[in-house]
Amino acid sequence: MVSISPAPASEYDVIVIGGALSGSATATLLLRQNPGIRVLIVEKSEKLTRRVGEATVEVSAYFLGRVLGMTRYLNESHIAKQGLRFWFKNEEVKALDEASEIGPGYLARLPSYQIDRATFDEEVLRRAVAAGAEVLRPATVANVRLHSASHQTLEIRQGENRYEVSARWIVDASGVAALLSRKEGWWRSNTEHPTAAAWSRWTGVKDWDGRELAEKFPAWAKAVYGTRGTATNHIVGDGWWSWWIPLKGGDVSVGVVFDQRLVTFPQDGGKTGDRLKAFLMQHPVAAEMLADASYAEDDMHWRKNLAYYSTTFAGDGFVLVGDAAGFMDPFYSPGMDWISFTASSAANLITRQRNGEAMPNIIDSYNRDFSVSYHRWFEALYKDKYEYIGEYDLMSLAFRLDLSLYYWGVVEPVFHGDESALHAPPFSPPSGKVFSALIRTYNRRFAQIARRRRKLGQLGKMNKGHRYSLAGFTLDRKDTLRLFGMLREWAMLEIREGWRSWGAAGKAAAASSPSETTETQTAVS
Repeated sequence: MVSISPAPASEYDVIVIGGALSGSATATLLLRQNPGIRVLIVEKSEKLTRRVGEATVEVSAYFLGRVLGMTRYLNESHIAKQGLRFWFKNEEVKALDEASEIGPGYLARLPSYQIDRATFDEEVLRRAVAAGAEVLRPATVANVRLHSASHQTLEIRQGENRYEVSARWIVDASGVAALLSRKEGWWRSNTEHPTAAAWSRWTGVKDWDGRELAEKFPAWAKAVYGTRGTATNHIVGDGWWSWWIPLKGGDVSVGVVFDQRLVTFPQDGGKTGDRLKAFLMQHPVAAEMLADASYAEDDMHWRKNLAYYSTTFAGDGFVLVGDAAGFMDPFYSPGMDWISFTASSAANLITRQRNGEAMPNIIDSYNRDFSVSYHRWFEALYKDKYEYIGEYDLMSLAFRLDLSLYYWGVVEPVFHGDESALHAPPFSPPSGKVFSALIRTYNRRFAQIARRRRKLGQLGKMNKGHRYSLAGFTLDRKDTLRLFGMLREWAMLEIREGWRSWGAAGKAAAASSPSETTETQTAVS
């Protein structure tokens, strides 16, 4: 753990509010790009704690490994992740081996990791300090006064001490507290996506790849050649999904995310952990895995209305990174990619100003790009996805399409170029309009099909006894040609069933959709 620093100086080049991953990574990049720069990190906690965001995907793994240079540390202190896996159920599914499953048959082609954020964030902060940053902790920012193209002023509290410190730039990495966004009136709740989540850390969760389950379900165990347990497993139902992320040392992070228009989380039944377990035990796969498990009494969490964004991402003297800039949904672990793009872009923005470039047009482009990125990203991938997230056939096709387009439009530019590709957030370049429109179109269609099924009582018909073994993607361009086969599958789905939700039928289904109503169910308070 990084120790408390002495009293800060009165002036810095950059002050970073928040010492977790997004803040410390930005500080590290700034120190690398600007030798001699004076950076102060103000961290409110004496010790960083675990948090949601334990899973990386391909782009964030590139950022942490190749940009921050932490590959050896990640391999030694955390877990190599083996893709994403999904488990479905209907009323006929009574046991683990009967649930329909989506997931890779072999091991992953590109690296990604399951990380314990408490130890990982401390290590990133330690490296930022080793590179030359100062850190003040535990300390809180009592007030910020912004002055465009001039020095910003912060009032900092540390115990009984009060400091007034100025800097040319402020980096807001305060996470969901979103200090600048809330203070300046830029913060907006994403009311189109009223999700909520409950989560905790568990011990005693069964081993997906252990002898107990292999002996109990031998055919099921032999169906996959890679490992199931080090994947991010998703146990899903109608309008909800849960993550199961293994952490170094044996703990498992387990959480539920649900659309409050479709699902009511238990309001009675004790502590959050008890209600989380009661909710999950209704799914046969979760019931098997949690049978002997217990949650950490001091590590239970609940959050309502997860999605939000800032209408402003930067000005000439400040920039927002990570969750301080916005949050969409934990599904597919986009938060770590968002950190990769915002931290890289923020450091580049400040460096450009320090190199004498004129700021007005750069700031305008920066705000436009990140606003476009957030809204296209959300509209394409997440809006109304919970309508069909519990349908095996729809999700198996959507997941493959989503993954194929992620590789084509986001992963390839980063790996085939260099880290400057992280200065262009997803969907913000001109080509992003085409990619986002395609993703948005099939996601909307699948949601309409699911609404019709729900109305007719036909949800989950393929959720028993099916398995899709996904072939891993590579960065070879020929792999992207698989997209066209998936588009044919979509066309066949429309011919077979989808046409019934076109036109007047589609409008009727949309009219009964929770996403079009103003009333929401009340989740646990």
